[in-house]
Amino acid sequence: MSDSHKYCSSLTEYKRRKTIEVNIGGVPLGAANPIRVQSMTTIDTMDTEGSIEQSIRMIESGCEYVRITAPSIKEAQNLEEIRKGLRAKGYQVPLVADIHFTPNAAELAAKIVEKVRVNPGNYADKKKFEELAYTDETYELELKRIREKFEPLVKLCKAHGTAMRIGTNHGSLSDRIMGRFGDTPLGMVESALEFLRICEDLEFYDIVISMKASNTRVMVQAYRLLVHKLDEEGLRPYPLHLGVTEAGDGEDGRIKSAVGIGALLEDGLGDTVRVSLTEEPEFEAPVAQALVDRYADRIGHANIAPLDNSPVDPFVYERRITKEVLNIGDHNVPRVIADFSQKANIEVKDLKEIGHFYLPEPDKWRMNDTGADYVYSGSRPVEFMLPNGLQEIIDYAVWKDLSDQDKKYPLVVMDDLVNLEKNQIAFVKLEADELSKINQLQGHEHAIILLHTNNLHAMASLRRFIFELIIKEVNSPVVINWHQEIADKEDFQLASATDIGGLLIDGLGDGVMLAGNGSKKVENETAFGILQAARTRMTKTEYISCPSCGRTLFDLQETTAMIRKRTDHLKGVKIGIMGCIVNGPGEMADADYGYVGSGKDKITLYRGQEVVKRAVHSDYAVDELIQIIKDDGSWVEPEAIEVTLN
Repeated sequence: MSDSHKYCSSLTEYKRRKTIEVNIGGVPLGAANPIRVQSMTTIDTMDTEGSIEQSIRMIESGCEYVRITAPSIKEAQNLEEIRKGLRAKGYQVPLVADIHFTPNAAELAAKIVEKVRVNPGNYADKKKFEELAYTDETYELELKRIREKFEPLVKLCKAHGTAMRIGTNHGSLSDRIMGRFGDTPLGMVESALEFLRICEDLEFYDIVISMKASNTRVMVQAYRLLVHKLDEEGLRPYPLHLGVTEAGDGEDGRIKSAVGIGALLEDGLGDTVRVSLTEEPEFEAPVAQALVDRYADRIGHANIAPLDNSPVDPFVYERRITKEVLNIGDHNVPRVIADFSQKANIEVKDLKEIGHFYLPEPDKWRMNDTGADYVYSGSRPVEFMLPNGLQEIIDYAVWKDLSDQDKKYPLVVMDDLVNLEKNQIAFVKLEADELSKINQLQGHEHAIILLHTNNLHAMASLRRFIFELIIKEVNSPVVINWHQEIADKEDFQLASATDIGGLLIDGLGDGVMLAGNGSKKVENETAFGILQAARTRMTKTEYISCPSCGRTLFDLQETTAMIRKRTDHLKGVKIGIMGCIVNGPGEMADADYGYVGSGKDKITLYRGQEVVKRAVHSDYAVDELIQIIKDDGSWVEPEAIEVTLN
């Protein structure tokens, strides 16, 4: 890999990044240690017994570190009582204090807990959302001011053997960083490096770094760029804490987390993982552990042809240039193919599972926003007329004898491609290790590659094939054919999102076909969920909701469910639901609208980063939010469809 693009040891061989070891209360992180799992309490930190009991539930679910918010001195002081209570019950788990705006709370916490987390965007700055221009001289003065505020904490951590996480968040970059670097991965990295350079100057190295964002593309690019910059500046290879912040709840939160976290784990990056779900914190650790467990036996995977240099910039999103075939490739959103090839007889009712509904009255088909674009029927063609929004792929041996081939396309192996007319559109099934066959695609302007791999290191194997297409300037679109027999729904979602998400984040892939779960509904919804999480095809409302913590001012799970119920038909609209003003305007940086707790029963409503209404009573806040969306012309009425199947 060229030095300008280098961020991992290898693009083709799984190797964990070599880091320094950071000791956190006797549970070391990085180096040769296992990838650790952690989470954060959601209960009020002043509720000592509640915090202890919730921490125990988290520990017993798999948490190796427990993070607790300490927004002020009183909460920082109470960490001692929580720690004593846990130790008295026999739990030695290291505790982490979560700090935002309060250096004095951080300094107190550093004497009590095993690790403190600071956010460089607001530890020494109060964000005013002002556009500020700095000369080199005034910028240097700002760095001196930051050092004055930060240095006491570093010295305390060093004296007490307390580790530190420098945790940059995409949505809470300081005005100073925004003014010089913008709302970019580079800005996130530089925000952390400002603080890291102070630590190194003071010879304090027990540091973990994170680059969290709710936008998976930004998150992945920032972590990669961080590793690159650490190497470039000759700084120590510090361990990485991975997380997609404010991922949401349910399936969406799990898939989104797997796309972002998995893309990094695939390249050997990451030493501890936190999955942020708007659910009880004990539900987070098992998801994180499931992601981590995929790499337990990854070393020794089947060989992938080595590649010295990446043909794409890993720090910038740019979709691979392809030609358009049918409605696949070029400017089109990635397409979804439903694999029915193992079903003996496809019936009308089966299409309901992939988003196509037949209405006997008035004898019409309807399609929802997650309606599949193609159906692969294998050797058993569909025996009824498909709806207009759906086209069929059929095995070549059967297709070539069909009398009616309208909207029906052959799936061929490379040897059959030569038997087709040059202008015949065809899907070509290829294995990712068949790099030598790429040359045979030259001249076939109407070929769509259906790309599969059996390699345990699936994402890297698929990526290597697509990189070879780029190198050889073969512009055929690629549909990822991912098939693993995984009956458990969550495991299927996590595995497919990990293997495919990293490709989509890099602009590689023009469609997906998932199979192996046994439920066409699960496979179809997962495919669309992965595309949404990678920001390549938006088919539903996106909720950027925080996982709650001791600062939360309302019931996040209940409120998120209520807002989702009334707005989940707003395709492509992004709504931030934040429990407190600390996480509000910052963490929902990508949101179109925001619902943020600002006091007891009080909600502040946002349009982007702009406050629209303050101190709205929670009884009326959802109605007011919807009215803002309506005033902007972004509202559509939900459509009720009665579906009756023959």
